[in-house]
Amino acid sequence: MKKVLALLLAVAMVFSLAACKDDGKKDDGKLEIGIILPTKEEDRWLADEAKFLELIKANGYKAEIMYSQASAATEQTNVEALIGRGIKVLIICPFDVQAAAATVKKAKDEGIKVISYDRLITGTENIDYYVAFESVKIGEAMGQYLVDKAAEKGGSGHSLFLYSGALTDNNSFSYFRGYWNALQPKIADGTFIVRNSEVAMKYKDTYDITHEQLYEIMQSVDTEWEPKTAKTLAESDLTKASAAEKELCFVLAPDDNTGRAVADAFLADSDVKEYWLCGADGVEGSVQYIIDGKQDMTVYCNPEMITTAAMDLATKLLKGEKVDAPETVNNEKIDVPTLRSDVQTITRDNIVKVFLESGIYDKTKFTNFDGISDKVKPGK
Repeated sequence: MKKVLALLLAVAMVFSLAACKDDGKKDDGKLEIGIILPTKEEDRWLADEAKFLELIKANGYKAEIMYSQASAATEQTNVEALIGRGIKVLIICPFDVQAAAATVKKAKDEGIKVISYDRLITGTENIDYYVAFESVKIGEAMGQYLVDKAAEKGGSGHSLFLYSGALTDNNSFSYFRGYWNALQPKIADGTFIVRNSEVAMKYKDTYDITHEQLYEIMQSVDTEWEPKTAKTLAESDLTKASAAEKELCFVLAPDDNTGRAVADAFLADSDVKEYWLCGADGVEGSVQYIIDGKQDMTVYCNPEMITTAAMDLATKLLKGEKVDAPETVNNEKIDVPTLRSDVQTITRDNIVKVFLESGIYDKTKFTNFDGISDKVKPGK
């Protein structure tokens, strides 16, 4: 990821960056676009920031990126600051999708166009568009991967461990719904037994699961998107399971960062002889884990696709153009026009080609990748 690293180094000494149009006019300090991201502590958002900066520079926009640092209060302060700078378009990935409803109202009251980015802000009519990845498809791809691996093993009663993202993030529910779409038939027929959620087993015969039922399941397996929380949950779940139940495990983590933490817990348990583990995002930190067989697949959410979609939309809105979206998503208040970016499944079978040979990540940082294959899983 040479390009990403170079951009990040360029902004290492500042909290945000503004890029201005070179149109011969005096810079009055006003902005066109404000961008809010949730935290600098995750590779995913740093990659998004790097791509945003590249697009801002290439197009000469007056724009600024700010981070909420996992705080709804900071998020509100950031939005108020951007409003004061005169933004016309707000691109916001909320930390808390419910709390952000009051925050974006402040922007709409000033006539600012609001783009809910990656996470859908709920319970408000004050957003104009939603730009996201195919979030349900992400969960479906993860679940289907485990279904296919279980079919290769044959038999029934395979141990399944499910983990969710934060309950404050609508994407957590979309991912989990995707899991359920793929896995529920195989839970219902006994191929899988969910070892870490009695509630999930209560609903094993319910394919069209409601949001309330998802919430009930996810409450006990919520990682809060935090690796430490995820590892603690996994360790607790493994302690409760019998040695026989842990011999072969199928595991879903909501993203790669929690996935590595969960993998560490399973690797440390001597009763676990083999496990198959899925994550999502395709972050650099998980590349070696996938190569080494500690993680088996990820769903790559290419920041270039979603940031480009958001900035293209912002450009049209600045010009006063109406944008027709191919679908809408209900946010509990209105049907929000939605633009989606596709995702890609990455395994040991294609990781070298997609991530390393393409230059997305620096090949020299990784080892043990010659001749790797998804068809041959390294031992623990």
